[in-house]
Amino acid sequence: MRKELSTRRFWRCWIMENSNEKVIGYVLKGYGRTSETFISNEIELLEQAGLKIRVFSMKKLSGQASHGVTQRIGVPIEYLPEVESGGSDRSGRSGGLVGMLRASWPRFSASHLRLMRARPLDYLSTLARVIGLSLIYGRGTGRAFVREFLQAGYIAASVIENGAISHLHAHFAHTATTVTLLAASMCGRSFSFTAHAKDIYRVDMNPGDLLARKIRAARFVVTCTEANLNHLSQLVKLAKFSESAGKIHVIYHGVDLKLFARPRDGNPVSPLQPPLLLAVGRFVEKKGFLDLIDAWCRVRDDGIAFRGLIVGGMTEYTEKVQSRIDEYRLNGMVSIEPAMTQERLKSIYDQSTIFILPSLITEDGDRDGIPNVLVEAMAIGLPVISTNISGIPELIRDGETGLLVPQREPAALAQAIERLLGDPELGVRMAIKGGEFIHQRFDARKNIATLKGLFDEVLKVGGR
Repeated sequence: MRKELSTRRFWRCWIMENSNEKVIGYVLKGYGRTSETFISNEIELLEQAGLKIRVFSMKKLSGQASHGVTQRIGVPIEYLPEVESGGSDRSGRSGGLVGMLRASWPRFSASHLRLMRARPLDYLSTLARVIGLSLIYGRGTGRAFVREFLQAGYIAASVIENGAISHLHAHFAHTATTVTLLAASMCGRSFSFTAHAKDIYRVDMNPGDLLARKIRAARFVVTCTEANLNHLSQLVKLAKFSESAGKIHVIYHGVDLKLFARPRDGNPVSPLQPPLLLAVGRFVEKKGFLDLIDAWCRVRDDGIAFRGLIVGGMTEYTEKVQSRIDEYRLNGMVSIEPAMTQERLKSIYDQSTIFILPSLITEDGDRDGIPNVLVEAMAIGLPVISTNISGIPELIRDGETGLLVPQREPAALAQAIERLLGDPELGVRMAIKGGEFIHQRFDARKNIATLKGLFDEVLKVGGR
């Protein structure tokens, strides 16, 4: 079976590469990341809609749970050479710019030399641009811009040699978009990008007016919430790039309603079992898991039986969450599981009573947009509880399609949990309305048509 799949995928890629149809080059920091299924879903749906795509991945990931959608995608994937840090000196400090270039240049030199011969003026003007950006945004950014220039040169050379790639599109507005901007400049293509959450709010990821400059240079920009649209529009306004505001489009990611489609009439789990309270997300501060543990402790102390489960990509932050579970003696009631495929996660949704995600805004500005796991839970028929930050109120209408509580308030979160556990009929009503809203606004197959329309417009004029 695996051999047949590989053969079919090979011929699909070969036909695409040898056809006269125009291709969109997707630039990703890491292809197939478990926590970024919305990107894989987007590529699959665009491919099904007839768009030709080639993926450039800046990293080759390992140890990732592989969703079914990743196996179904048939687009060609090209992994960039790794940029070496250049080691460190005796004091443990990074080898710096010279060390990075010495270690990495051999891996990128062939692409850059071909690019210099093919497009010398574009190459030199982009190099001058990199130097200018390093001076504008401070000495500390120079190493990052040079690293991104190396990667951009590799992509630009590949685009020119491929011939069919007419437009480049990046996901996330920081590193991947900088690389894409530089690559497009060197190979004479247009580019666009999708902005998400921390990549537009954390100042260190786009210092000064860098993000506004990226918007100005792009053919169009996509973002996933109205809150993000307002933020980006304000950045453009402050930079006095008024002509750029109309480039920004809101397209909700949505979910695969064929996978997350089963309507629920109450909780299918045996009433003899305590209700399962589920949270899903990477173990990072912005997910609010410490607040969730605090809330669960309050619910337990109020004499209410439940089971708590947190599923997500493991990080160093996992230890903080586990320590909080140990501190409050919730072991046996609350457990942690690593990230899993969408297919397996669906079975966990099916066993759950309430879905909870108390997202928060961190001190450095990092935050969620509209977490896809909230959309998945609502699509499958779970009542949900979250916080009233960022784009989440665009998804959850408090008291109608779910419950919203203030961020960083475990007491309010515990009250919301107890309210739903004490009134199952309220949970059912919210779940039904929530599911209807998802079908109206968050159907990925419908929403992808808007994105494809933007790409089609670019391809009409050659993407140059």
